[in-house]
Amino acid sequence: MLVKDHLDNKKVFVKEHDDILNAILDSADNAIVAINKNNEIIVYNNFAEKILGAKVEASLGRGIYQVLPNSRLPEVIKNGKAELEKIEVFNDRQLMIHRTPIIKEKEIIGAVAVFQDITDLKRVTQELEMEKHISEILKTILDNAYDGIVVVDENGVVTMMNNAYADYLGVKKEDVVGKHVTEVIESSRLHIVAKTGIEEIGEIQKIKGKNIVVMRIPIIKAGKVVGVIGKIMFKDLKEVGILANKINTIEKELKYYKDALRQASGVKYNFDSIVGSSEKIQEAKYLGEKAAHTNSNVLIRGESGTGKELFAHAIHGRSNRAMGPFVKVNCAAIPAELLESELFGYEEGAFTGAKRGGKKGKFELANGGSIFLDEIGDMPHSMQAKLLRVLQEKEIERVGGIENIPLNVRIIAATNRNLEEMVEKGEFREDLYYRLNVMTITIPPLRERSEDLELLIQHLMTKICEQVGNYVTGISSQAMKQLKSHGWPGNVRELENVLERAANLVDYGKEIQINHLPIYLKKSEASIHSGGKRELKDILEEAEKDAIIDCLKNTGGNRTETARILNISRSSLYEKIWKYGI
Repeated sequence: MLVKDHLDNKKVFVKEHDDILNAILDSADNAIVAINKNNEIIVYNNFAEKILGAKVEASLGRGIYQVLPNSRLPEVIKNGKAELEKIEVFNDRQLMIHRTPIIKEKEIIGAVAVFQDITDLKRVTQELEMEKHISEILKTILDNAYDGIVVVDENGVVTMMNNAYADYLGVKKEDVVGKHVTEVIESSRLHIVAKTGIEEIGEIQKIKGKNIVVMRIPIIKAGKVVGVIGKIMFKDLKEVGILANKINTIEKELKYYKDALRQASGVKYNFDSIVGSSEKIQEAKYLGEKAAHTNSNVLIRGESGTGKELFAHAIHGRSNRAMGPFVKVNCAAIPAELLESELFGYEEGAFTGAKRGGKKGKFELANGGSIFLDEIGDMPHSMQAKLLRVLQEKEIERVGGIENIPLNVRIIAATNRNLEEMVEKGEFREDLYYRLNVMTITIPPLRERSEDLELLIQHLMTKICEQVGNYVTGISSQAMKQLKSHGWPGNVRELENVLERAANLVDYGKEIQINHLPIYLKKSEASIHSGGKRELKDILEEAEKDAIIDCLKNTGGNRTETARILNISRSSLYEKIWKYGI
């Protein structure tokens, strides 16, 4: 009975021992596989199932080659030699394997393999090596930087200082790390920036009796200041002056090349050249800048002398075609019979007197840029049809030519005429009108933006004085009052003519008086002082001037039509316009 109880107790102990051993094996973070001398699997833990794939129940008791066809455990049993730290790839995972024989009483009774998954470990190791490498590179860069750099933590304690800063202070880097910044750098504010979190750039700081320019930038992580970077921008204030001079020189060179580019492309003005703060002129400038960033055709409308050409220059200069040519064509100034050859060019022998080798037209010259068709309302009806074809087909054919020449040209047209009324009368093609009237900019006449008058006078006087070589100190209050009381039917052009005339008459270093203004501007005052006694010559000049102004108003500023109605030549009209400052 005692023997039986002893055996039962021993069986219970063995079972408990096996259960504990299996629990230990299954708790291990490594895959463990063991075989006996018959190459049968006797140990196969849960981690082995996870790493190797085969289930525990389907593996225990089976031959090792049935579960792991390439296993070397049988070889370990044969030669009795351990195989340690062998790196192998299994199921896309990198494993370190230790294979050792199982020896009992000097006899090999099996072999065991321990598989350690090092996939994540290797990745982390590589990342750490990379970070270490990057840190070393960053440290090398900072140490070799010309500018002094120091880093403090949120408490103002120095955590890093590069060689340049240490050399400037005359200290060793290793001696200052761990100290409060105020113990290392005199009059430092890095610890204050660490508290406030407000950056300080371009501040002057005195170190070793010298004024230097520094910057202090907070290091913010998760919304909290964790440190501050301090950097010496200039070790001497003289360096700031030298840099300022260099920048000034570069800016001058840039302006020179920009001006040269504008001259080469034919552009003289930009949006800054358009003076005025009134609501109407600001709206026109806004539309102009919007139009500049598109490739659509632009139609600029306004009375004669309002500055339509100036807007065309500005639009081209602000567009992505600014590097291309800007070609101007006055459709009213070119005789109808020559307009086609001027616009589209001609081939050699196209007509009597044709230039040898032919000639490029304005559209070809504007290829890649913009063409400004001024006075588009005066274009002959026959040419309107040909222009429409160019807009639709984006190609031209020279006079006398047979080849079509492709074009990449942006059209900016301008007119002072009522195109809608012309369309109704059949004087302007409706389809061409809609092709041109994509982006429309209407420039207000000067009488509708009288608040801009003084600004314009100041701007124009600066330009005119430089042109005529005469220094004018200003305009008297009486003369300014007279200028403000005028209606300016000739708009800005008339104003510029009046000011240029006055600038030529005034003595050097004096101001413009009322007697320097044209007769027609001071006629009301002259009538008062003369008591109605005026010379016939003055009366005739005023009547002539009034007639020209009224006719220009009725024709919308169209000078060709004005000359026809008044029955004088265009050249005579221009002379009188200049004479009276219209």
